[in-house]
Amino acid sequence: MANIRQLDKRRKSIRNIRKITRTMELIATARFKKAMDRASAATDYTNRITSIVRDLASSGAEVSHPFLVARPTVQNASLLILTSNRGLCGGYNGSVLRTAIQRRGELASEVKVLNTDVSGKRGINALRFRGVELSEAYTQFDDEPKYDEVAKIADGFLNDYLTGKIDRLDVAYTKFLTSSRQVAVVQTLLPLASLDEESTAKVEQSAKVDYEFLPSAESILEEVVPASFRVRLFKCFLDAAVSEQIARMIAMKSATENAGDMIKQLSRTYNRARQSKITGEIMEIIGGVEALS
Repeated sequence: MANIRQLDKRRKSIRNIRKITRTMELIATARFKKAMDRASAATDYTNRITSIVRDLASSGAEVSHPFLVARPTVQNASLLILTSNRGLCGGYNGSVLRTAIQRRGELASEVKVLNTDVSGKRGINALRFRGVELSEAYTQFDDEPKYDEVAKIADGFLNDYLTGKIDRLDVAYTKFLTSSRQVAVVQTLLPLASLDEESTAKVEQSAKVDYEFLPSAESILEEVVPASFRVRLFKCFLDAAVSEQIARMIAMKSATENAGDMIKQLSRTYNRARQSKITGEIMEIIGGVEALS
């Protein structure tokens, strides 16, 4: 028979755990709403600046930009993987890591040099455990990535691409589609000729725009194209932050519900054990009375 004190102690312990998971669920919900607002605002801006870059590139002017031109042969590539600093978010990190490792294997067979950069302690630890050598590791990003910090990383990639250190940049992250759907994907951000299909479709549906360049098309592209890349990379970080909070919110909600089910089951076991003990004590008293009489 189960020990009544042990059952009661375990039930109290699970109740405390349920309070913690419930609190973490509420915190993740609040952070998710803030992160989703930032991601939604960045989506419109990203799509718009991407459309402008495509329009400028296809405007018929005799201009081009190094970041818009794909290299004939890709010898050096970089893969940036976006994960979280904290756990307790279900399969969020595992999903993006599986997708990234698969792409890494494909790139390793195609290029001579492959650099692997990771953002997030969970991804850093997982890849180091697998023996993957990391070129860069970032741990400063959390649920509210700052544009200035992402822009520094973006400028580093732009400089490497311009100087020929890399010929391609892929980013593995969890793309935020809706509040009920997030998908681990790998997107090629450099060269910028690789644009999102959604943005491409929107541009193709719009009428062709005639531009008058002042002071010149070259000077405008020199400003707009790098800005487009920075914004697109920042959008990847924002999507990853939103997806992480959704995953944590769902995981903590599930943990809270499971704790409630365990408490109900333990309560039934506790009540049966207590009732059995009381019955046994009554039977002992009756037996003692009969013996005296």
